[in-house]
Amino acid sequence: MYLVTMLGNLLIILAIGSDSRLHMPMYFLLANLSFVDTCVTCTIVPKVLVNIHTQHHTISYTGCLMQMYFFMALTLLDDFLLAVMAYDRYVAICLPLHYTTVMCPQRCLLLVATSWLCASLLAFSLTLLMAQVSFCASHSIPHFFCDLLPLLKLACSDTHIFQVMMFAEAALSGVVPLTCVLVSYARIVHTILRIPSAGGKHKVFSTCGSHLSVVTLFYGTLFLVYFQPSSSYSADTGMVASVVYTMVTPMLNPFIYSLRNKDIKQALWRLLGCGKYSNP
Repeated sequence: MYLVTMLGNLLIILAIGSDSRLHMPMYFLLANLSFVDTCVTCTIVPKVLVNIHTQHHTISYTGCLMQMYFFMALTLLDDFLLAVMAYDRYVAICLPLHYTTVMCPQRCLLLVATSWLCASLLAFSLTLLMAQVSFCASHSIPHFFCDLLPLLKLACSDTHIFQVMMFAEAALSGVVPLTCVLVSYARIVHTILRIPSAGGKHKVFSTCGSHLSVVTLFYGTLFLVYFQPSSSYSADTGMVASVVYTMVTPMLNPFIYSLRNKDIKQALWRLLGCGKYSNP
């Protein structure tokens, strides 16, 4: 799964970077999503593989906090990027005549840079609070990486402030982007239903279907894990859901986007040197 994830996402990045016809906001955002998915996987999976191979399941305190920070920052960034991608599709489908003006390169870059900044700051604030928590009970984390809720289960100091901060950030970084996604797609569906031709409807649905698949899988598992108090956290449920958004989703994203997108398939064929989609 790790090798497939790395190869698939790197191919998407290389295909978009090497094909000037894909130098558009939609594919710039997709390349960023693939890069973030690659980083999320590299934050979690190599350490898991080392633990499995050596049967030495330990991590230093500093290493644990660093892993938690990068995981949170990259997951939040994934969250924001999916919202920006939904907005991009909304403008392209509902306001096509204004698309080049609204999603100009400068604004697209600003949206991505803001997403990076917000994700980093939110993750840093929680990591700073976690560094002040005392762990005087068991030091055995019931998880395969350093995640928020499993660490809170081990805390013996007061974590009330941390949990309030966590829920506030979850609302800000989860509910707000998800609302943006839902509103964007509600407007898109409304616009699609007004298209007279069945072919036109099918084309628009196929364009947005891949994005909706990723959004459903990603947000569904995140809400299952993080929108609950630490007292009701289930280690088994948490681990299963974590496997989905740390390993399965990053692995599936390249397939979902490439198999449903003709432009990406053509760019991949050209990148791999196959003649099927080569220019005459």
